[in-house]
Amino acid sequence: MDEKRSSFSSSLGFVIAAAGSAVGLGNIWRFPYLAAKDGGGIFLVVYLVLALTFGFTLLITEVSIGRKTKQSPLTAYGVLHKKWKGLGVIAVIVPFMILPYYCIIGGWVLKYFVAFATGNGLEAAEDGYFKGFITDVNAPIIFNVIFLGATIFVIYKGVNKGIEALSKILMPILLILVIGVAVFSLTIKNGETGRTGLEGFMVYVVPDVSGMGVKDFFIVIMDAMGQLFYSISVAMGIMVAYGSYFKDENNLVKSVNQIEIFDTLVAFLAGVMIIPAVYVFMGKEGMTGGPGLMFIVIPKVFAQMGRIGNVLGAAFFLMVLFAALTSSISVLEAVVSSLMDQFKISRRKATITEGGIALVIGTIICLGYNKLFFNIKLPNGSDAQLLDIFDYISNNILMPIVAIGTCILIGWVVKPKTIIDEATKNGERFGRKALYIAMVKVVAPILLIVLLLGAFGVFGK
Repeated sequence: MDEKRSSFSSSLGFVIAAAGSAVGLGNIWRFPYLAAKDGGGIFLVVYLVLALTFGFTLLITEVSIGRKTKQSPLTAYGVLHKKWKGLGVIAVIVPFMILPYYCIIGGWVLKYFVAFATGNGLEAAEDGYFKGFITDVNAPIIFNVIFLGATIFVIYKGVNKGIEALSKILMPILLILVIGVAVFSLTIKNGETGRTGLEGFMVYVVPDVSGMGVKDFFIVIMDAMGQLFYSISVAMGIMVAYGSYFKDENNLVKSVNQIEIFDTLVAFLAGVMIIPAVYVFMGKEGMTGGPGLMFIVIPKVFAQMGRIGNVLGAAFFLMVLFAALTSSISVLEAVVSSLMDQFKISRRKATITEGGIALVIGTIICLGYNKLFFNIKLPNGSDAQLLDIFDYISNNILMPIVAIGTCILIGWVVKPKTIIDEATKNGERFGRKALYIAMVKVVAPILLIVLLLGAFGVFGK
């Protein structure tokens, strides 16, 4: 069945949906942790510079590829150059691998939202609560099914009635919640230690170069660049898919700039939400990476706030839930649109097929914390279970490979003019043209190769 290709109703619809994809779990737990670890304001400055150069290059490239070819990631690269079909295959493997475990983590967020919304925030903050939950055989699978089901429902409804309609509702609410919790975080004070939210804010934004050498600064650059993958949804096929629904007459350059601004703003505000609050109640040493920050440290912070902690905790995890959902639907759409374009099947059949596969894989990953538990050491030195292995392969290996391949294809095979012409087809101004050419041909590939080598442990722990 060959369905007529949908499109976003307007530039605003595209920007909101793409920003919804970009604003996800990576912004909310990973960005604040890295900022706290990497010298506060130093990380913020490096991230901003990279967002305006490296991030812009990858983002506008992928959106332009999608709009030019009117194809999903699986088939778009082959349309640009028939010998590069393989890159499209790798590009769609990324969201295929990410979807199952992303929905599992979405299920974790849903569990914590329910805990705080029902007044059980103190229980959720207890030592061992998170471990007890994820090692349970049934509960994580149940919450995963609910979250995955919601994701499938939205994609089943389509581009306009599903993705765009939901994004227009959730994104304004998410922004209000982010601003509200961030403002409150700045006003709190610890009666015992005297630490204030404003002091925590200064820890976040003031550059700290004490003891920072060349190697440390290199780590900051690599952390910020890795974070950009999480933040702007590049190298996972999503922006190619969304770009294919972007109307030819709309201003592509302006829309990409708006996505960058919105995503960076929310990432910054996530730090304002989390770092001052954690600093007030747990000091600078309270910041930990990954799930530890979201599901162990933050609940303890809310528990120390008294009665209002349950309300704020519910608001916080509702906001995270919205961010996770808008991202998970974009991950699923990248796969569904690829199945539709490659095999000429209906949206209904593609969604149900991929949803069923994600459910099976997700269930196996959930069992990786109990029935199928094992622990291995990854090349980058970290310990890993099943979920961590899926994350490592997709994010640390395949995404840089896709990005490197995209840069080579555009920079040296079909040439940067292909993207520049697509982005300016209505007479728009391409303000960073010279920068874009230099980035896509030389700078970005070098940075990406270094990032990939780091994932293989070349530079040590």
